[in-house]
Amino acid sequence: MFVTALLSDGSRRDVTGEARVTLSTPVARVLHGRLEAVRDGRGVVLVRFGGLLAQAPVVVAQAQEPRRVSFRYDVLPVISKAGCNQGSCHGNGEGRGGLKLSLKGEDPVGDYQVLATHGARRVSPQDPARSLLLTKATSALPHGGGMRFKPQSREYQVLAAWIAAGARDDAPGAPVLTAMEVGPTERIHFAPATMQRLTVTGRFSDGSVRDLTEQAVFSSSDPAIEVEADGLVRSERGGDSAVLVRYADQLRTARLTFVPQRQGFRWQEIPAVNGVDELHWKRLKTLRLNPSRPATDSEFLRRAYLDACGILPTPEEVRAFLKDPSADKRSKLVDALLQRPEFDEFWAMKWGDILRSEERTLDPKGIVAYRDWIKNSIASRKPMDQFARELLTANGGTYQNPPANYYRRTRLPVELAETTAQVFMGTRLLCAKCHNHPTERWKQEDYYSLAAFFARVERKGELTRKDKFDLHELIGEETISVAAAGEVKNPRSGKQVVPRIPDAPAIRVGDGADRREVFAGWLTAPDNPYFAKAMVNRVWYYLMGKGIIDPVDDIRESNPASNPELLARLTRDFVASKFDLKSLVRTIMVSQTYALSSEPNAQNGEDDRFFSRALPQRLSAEVLLDAISHVTGSPEKFDGFPEGTRATQLPAIRKRKSFLTVFGQPTRETVCECDRSNESTLGQSFELISGGTLDTKLKAPSNRIGQMIAAGKSDAAIITELYLAGMSREPSPRELQDRLQYLQGKPNRREVLEDLTWALINSKEFLLRR
Repeated sequence: MFVTALLSDGSRRDVTGEARVTLSTPVARVLHGRLEAVRDGRGVVLVRFGGLLAQAPVVVAQAQEPRRVSFRYDVLPVISKAGCNQGSCHGNGEGRGGLKLSLKGEDPVGDYQVLATHGARRVSPQDPARSLLLTKATSALPHGGGMRFKPQSREYQVLAAWIAAGARDDAPGAPVLTAMEVGPTERIHFAPATMQRLTVTGRFSDGSVRDLTEQAVFSSSDPAIEVEADGLVRSERGGDSAVLVRYADQLRTARLTFVPQRQGFRWQEIPAVNGVDELHWKRLKTLRLNPSRPATDSEFLRRAYLDACGILPTPEEVRAFLKDPSADKRSKLVDALLQRPEFDEFWAMKWGDILRSEERTLDPKGIVAYRDWIKNSIASRKPMDQFARELLTANGGTYQNPPANYYRRTRLPVELAETTAQVFMGTRLLCAKCHNHPTERWKQEDYYSLAAFFARVERKGELTRKDKFDLHELIGEETISVAAAGEVKNPRSGKQVVPRIPDAPAIRVGDGADRREVFAGWLTAPDNPYFAKAMVNRVWYYLMGKGIIDPVDDIRESNPASNPELLARLTRDFVASKFDLKSLVRTIMVSQTYALSSEPNAQNGEDDRFFSRALPQRLSAEVLLDAISHVTGSPEKFDGFPEGTRATQLPAIRKRKSFLTVFGQPTRETVCECDRSNESTLGQSFELISGGTLDTKLKAPSNRIGQMIAAGKSDAAIITELYLAGMSREPSPRELQDRLQYLQGKPNRREVLEDLTWALINSKEFLLRR
């Protein structure tokens, strides 16, 4: 039971601990916020708080009839709540101390056999108190897991009663849990409110309803929000969490947000450009977070070029944009960037990462064909649903039909299920390979049913191994087709599984039909709950530095979106645009939300989740190398590619430059965005301070410095040009004066200009996208 007060400012507060609860007749008693039956009859619950009275009828029936203890719905929940069947304890794949239980009680039949029939000492109906199940859990005997509950506790009483009654399994036809409800499902609390009590209710097949709050297991997605064993949620520092509630085979979440005190908060209105801003401002206003100031033209210009095309604007482009007085010049810039070939190349690189396009497996010819197909798909504005279908249903030679490389890179049905789910559904399935997913509704059976859609992929071709010690390095074209037979077995049951979509109506795959086409049709349907949302979330991540759901490829109920309304709106718009990638990118980039400064204000200095300011990010490996080449005017040379090729244009990552490795270029061994690292390391500092890459570019005779000196440009003009090339702005008067003063009297003008360029490249302003 929880009691909510509606306050004069429209907010709600949990006052369960402050309210006075009584009953009109003593048919029940109030104990620790719960009603416990005393005798049959009717009454009224009276709740008083702040001079107000609320009433609710209560009916008690069969109060004196003892209820048989259920193994599935009483005993297993006690074991789960005590943590005994967690992966770190007896739910481990190998068990602990000779006792192995299923993870979080996913296999009640097996757990009953282990507890009640394997080993006479675990349960002793003749003398329940001597049962190891009780003596270990209460530390009456040495127990590696320590005390899990006390002898006088409710948990002890439940287990002792079950053992004394013969430690029986539930009888055939016994009531089963059909639904579980958690309340409240969503609530925003404003300081000084710091707590919320949750209640959990179960509905059973016999029509009965039970309070499951004491038996359910709670966990929070936000470390700043704590959940006590009885469902009391607390947060002193503020936070935003999906509280996961687990009982038996049911999972539910409650979305709770605690907004801390923000002294002197007053909402500052900013005009909304589109629906992105409308829903974003609404969310920030609710959270009492004022957004940062809008980015300057220079900041926006540099950011837009880096995000859209992975390049820096030229000094001429910077001058033209900064001088343009047009009110709509930012939206015009976005439109122009979307039409540039650099956009197609840069976003092809992003897709190359998550599709694991690397030369070792695809061979030099195949990887170029694959990259060109991805790039041309983006350039032609191929709808993303069509892009996905062409990959998932590809047949033919990997040279002649490049999307067939999807099946060359990933070969096993289970790996294809994992890859497809992570890339196109934003879902990590790996946890369901060996057991039911611990934080999601995916069951182990779901995992193998999804893999069954890819069980009949057949590969033919005369491939050779370039290196006999590397089984994955293949040379030659491979042909993908669909075989007439091929199935997947569930390793636990040993039975073949049929292709099935989790949480979807049964799908019949006709004889001779390509199962992949059935799956792809479901996946890319406009009403699919995964595909469009995953695509939108990934694009938001590329442009904003973090997903609305983060990590970007871990979409699940227990990992909440920072702005669910905004994600839903963008998803609907993406579907309405016929899955147009560039339309989605434009919608985000022309918004005021995208164009906020990274400079924090009085409220949002610690915000790294709700996008109240731009998130500074270190330039990625390829973009950084290209940016250094751009500023110095000394292009990088890549073996086997024409002069002037940028790092973001490379189709492969097989022969990587050490600079790119140091700065986190992904190996493309996994489909996770986390394979690309933008973390700062000591090795990166050494590379920029004294590494050969930068030194060689600075000293190249015909680089930007050399050309400007040869053209007879003044020191002020050279310094200004360097700032325009690297920072997308002119130096401030103070910066220009300081650098001119540094140049005065130095005998080697060229060397000093190299030093100034070195300092510019090593500055945070250059190294970060802000």
